[in-house]
Amino acid sequence: MIIDCHGHFTTAPRTLHNWRAKQLEFANDPANQPKVSEMVISDDEIRAAIEGGQLKLQKERGGDLTVFSPIAGQMAHHLGNEQTSTVWAEVANDLVYRVTELFPDNFAAVCQLPQSPGAPPANSIKELRRCVEQLGFVGCNLNPDPSGGYWKDPPLTDKSFYPLYEAMVDLDVPAMIHVSSSCNPCFHGTGAHYINGDTTAFMQFLLADIFKDFPTLRFVIPHGGGAVPYHWGRYRGIALDMKRPTVEDLMNNVFFDTCVYHYPGVEFLTRIAPIDNILFGSEMIGAVRGKDPKTGEYFDDTKKYVDACENLSAADKHKIFEGNVRRVYPRLDARLKAQGK
Repeated sequence: MIIDCHGHFTTAPRTLHNWRAKQLEFANDPANQPKVSEMVISDDEIRAAIEGGQLKLQKERGGDLTVFSPIAGQMAHHLGNEQTSTVWAEVANDLVYRVTELFPDNFAAVCQLPQSPGAPPANSIKELRRCVEQLGFVGCNLNPDPSGGYWKDPPLTDKSFYPLYEAMVDLDVPAMIHVSSSCNPCFHGTGAHYINGDTTAFMQFLLADIFKDFPTLRFVIPHGGGAVPYHWGRYRGIALDMKRPTVEDLMNNVFFDTCVYHYPGVEFLTRIAPIDNILFGSEMIGAVRGKDPKTGEYFDDTKKYVDACENLSAADKHKIFEGNVRRVYPRLDARLKAQGK
């Protein structure tokens, strides 16, 4: 199978965006906030959004299944208040759940957490459990910066995250580290803030001992791991200088995807990071939607880059395309086995 570990419902019907705009407009005016029941989206609208978007490209590019979550850039935990984020997460997650019910062979769900600046991470446990235990979700997205580019909250290694990590371990689900939109004009959302978030999370892990406390806790750092593979020696050197465990010691718990939008980048990733720690991902339809004029190919058609890596054996490619994803997302593996896959 070809399993894409990184997809978002970026083609969601306009009704969702209109409802969200009204929710934010009246975030501090409960009497005029839109009711969830007012957001009416038919199954046909969802089918049209998926069949003309992600499913179409999935089939064209040779994929089989996408691990699917709400639009990362619109999690926007910094907008509104904690109650705003709680309701928004439920609405966004329920819509993704409907996608997986309509297309069970093509999509498996990952949830958005109702994070909010200054709110205890433990407050996200209820929604995580609802999505995993009641709706069959296989993982979650965890925002290391709910403030939207101003980094006001404690690092991911702070003890305030431990209750959430305990729940993740109990449920046996990983988290993809994924920031949302940036409200800081210094940081472009997808071009800078996303990569900053990926790189920052890895450095936080390198400086702490959370994997001693949670040996089975798993994180996927997307977008090729940010700057990490390119600066592998820097991080190894910093860890050694500080008498810390090195990057290799994180490899039981930290994984990278292949959302790197050119062949040399993907090929480099496969030479630097252990093959067992690389998961196929494309983030289509997402941050980069156009074609490279040099090749005539879509930037986010990352399967072609993996296919072209001559340094990878057939066994290596099987791990990247399927084996590693099923190992990191055991609930996905169980679901596929139940389907006879």
